[in-house]
Order: sequence, then C-alpha cells, then structure tokens
Amino acid sequence: MSVRSRGAIKVLLAGAVAAGVTALSACSSEATASVSSSSPSRNAAAKDRQEGLALPAPTGEYAVGRDSLHLVDKGRRDPWVPKAGDRELMVSMYYPAQKARGRTAPYMSTAGAQAFLKQMELEIPAKVLSSTRTQTYAGAKPGSGKFPLVVLSPGFKTPGATLTGLAQDLTSRGYVVAVVDHAYEAAGVAFPGKGILPCAACGKVGPTTFQPAAEGRAKDLSFALDQLLASASPWKHADMIDRNKVGMAGHSLGGAGAAATMAQDSRVRAGANLDGPFIDSGSDSGLPGRPFLMLGTEADHSPGSEDRTWDFAWKKLDGWKRWATVAGADHFAFTDLAPLGGQLGADDPKGLPGKRAAEITRDYVGAFFDKQLRGKDAPLFDGQDKDNPEVTFRHSAPSTSLREVPRAAPTP
Repeated sequence: MSVRSRGAIKVLLAGAVAAGVTALSACSSEATASVSSSSPSRNAAAKDRQEGLALPAPTGEYAVGRDSLHLVDKGRRDPWVPKAGDRELMVSMYYPAQKARGRTAPYMSTAGAQAFLKQMELEIPAKVLSSTRTQTYAGAKPGSGKFPLVVLSPGFKTPGATLTGLAQDLTSRGYVVAVVDHAYEAAGVAFPGKGILPCAACGKVGPTTFQPAAEGRAKDLSFALDQLLASASPWKHADMIDRNKVGMAGHSLGGAGAAATMAQDSRVRAGANLDGPFIDSGSDSGLPGRPFLMLGTEADHSPGSEDRTWDFAWKKLDGWKRWATVAGADHFAFTDLAPLGGQLGADDPKGLPGKRAAEITRDYVGAFFDKQLRGKDAPLFDGQDKDNPEVTFRHSAPSTSLREVPRAAPTP
C-alpha cells in the first residue's frame, strides 16, 4: 500500500499533533479568567479546573496495578540515534489487581510533562498535565488467574501516557495491558541512566520515511512480546498472561505499527488500528483469517477519503473485520487528550465532545477484544447502535470470531 497519500501522512506531522493537544492550553490562567458564568458547561469546566484533571473511571470489576519495565534489544541498534547503542523500550505494565488503597500512580512526571509540552510548543504549566488523576496503583498486589494480553503503541510524538485511560479500562475488565514507549519517538519519557530522551525522530517522518518508521515499530512490538511471553520473562508477574490470547492496538503511527506487527507475527491473535495509516506489509498483509478492527475519524477515514490505505487494507483483510468511523472526532479523539481537553472546556462545539470520544473508544475497543480474545458477545458490532449514533460501519463483513480461526503456532 502506498503511504504517500497526503491524507495518510498529514495526521502524523507536527502541525496536526500540535493542533490535537492545543485543547490543553485552556488550562492557562487567561483561559480560566475567560470562562463565562452563564454557561452550565463552562461552569462545569471551571469546576474541573479547580479540582484538577482526571481520567475517566474504569468500568470493570478489577482494581488496576502498574509496573514499569525497561527492555533492551541487544540485537538491534537504535534507528534514530545509532550512537546511542542498543534499541530501548519502556513498557508500562497494567494488570488486574486486588483491592488497592492509598495514593494512585502519577499520570506522568512533571519533568516528562514539561518536555512533552515544550516539544509541542505549548505554554502550559507542566504540573497541570502531570497531576492528572489516574485510577491506577503502582506495585499493587496482582489478582489471581490468567488474563489475555493487549499491547498498545502510541502515536508519533506522543508518549504512551496518552493511552493511560484506555489501558486502565481494559485492565479493569480483565486484561494485562502493556503500553510501549519507543525511544526517541516522543519527548517526555525517561529511560534508566539516560533521563528524559528527546524526540530525535521528530522531523524525520514523512511520505518517504513513514513505512520504515512503522516497520521499526513492528520490530519493537515483536521484541516486547518476545520478552513478555518468554519462560524467563523480565516482568515479575508474567505468569498472569494467557500466552494464547494476545491482542494489539495502536493510535496513529502506533496503529500502523500494530497492523505491521500482526502481519509478521502470528502470536498476535487480534488487532486494532485507531486512526492510523496502513503500510504495505507484503503478501502477509491479509493477516491469515485473524480479526481486525479499523476505528477512525469520519473526515479522514471514510471509504474514498484522502487516506486510501484504509480502502486497500480492507480488501486484504480476510477474517472477521469491521471498519467504523466516528462522526465529529478529530485525530486525537482516541487518546486521553480528548477527555482532558473536554474537562477544560475546550471541546469544539461543532465536534465530538471529549467525554463521548473516550466512551466510544473505551466501549468499541473493549468490546472488540472481549469478543475476539474472550469469546464474549459483542452486540456493538452487529450494526448501528442507537446509543452510539456517532459510530458508522462502512462495510458489511463476515462474522467469524477467534474461536473459528485455526490456532497459530507461536513465532520463535
């Protein structure tokens, strides 16, 4: 598939990224002073500013624990900064936990938030973003049993922290979730012995370099699976993972990377692309019968829109598949930036409110993995849902599920 479509690439370039997070600038003192007392929604936004930002509460039955894992691929040099040596990843591991009490884990460090906001050229106090309340507990005692694993990869320039809301909700529903941060591809992520790394890749990803960037993500994600699924895994709670039930999803470049990984790695049983382009993964692009969800904006990812890679990908997918678009959503509607911006009164009055964006992402991604990895019914995918009028399915599709797909042997 060609990745030279302007529609496919424009959402990954600096201008689009900055536009997506500009909503957070509403937390400045000037914006606070401009809130109108005559508007109920503005009053609610003002109250949120006083109480601070918070991620939406998880909907599942489990408490959410979190660990941090540093992985080093000694067989590959960093593609962006070769002199840095081996390729490194930071992985935030979310896992079903027993009831937890005390202080919740931070959203991101203040220094990390400062680096991220500086990269985005946003003059916002870093503490506003870093102090966002989560519902996650660092080092919580794990729950008993085995759980499917879902690996998440963030968009270009954005740290994995921006997928925290989705990660903690999936975890509360009974998944182990690994959110991967890729070295030098976003500002704001700290690595042991190196501190917070700059976004060395920023400015280097464009029409001719997008495919190598997505292929690099695929190498990262397969390596992360190697480590998490190994008999001697570096993660201390790896015995919680059901190794036969592995899913993967990503936003933007992360979505392209998830699809590319799945095309080459049979361990991934189900995948989802959240508003990212697709790349040509060769003859294996059809993912031999494995289920895939395409969830994107109506503006950029409807059939025949500028990003034609979705049209091409759809034709190659030969298992259970759904192509859904969300009316009024922008590129970052599938990340935490949507509900956080909404809490600050920065919703576009003509667009999808951030709270609704978070609910739709949570419900459809969660239902997809519930259906494909746990065999649960998922009425959301039977057709237009009256409670989600913003979501439109673009094509009919076969109704196979994971249980009807022959089990693939793990990749060595």
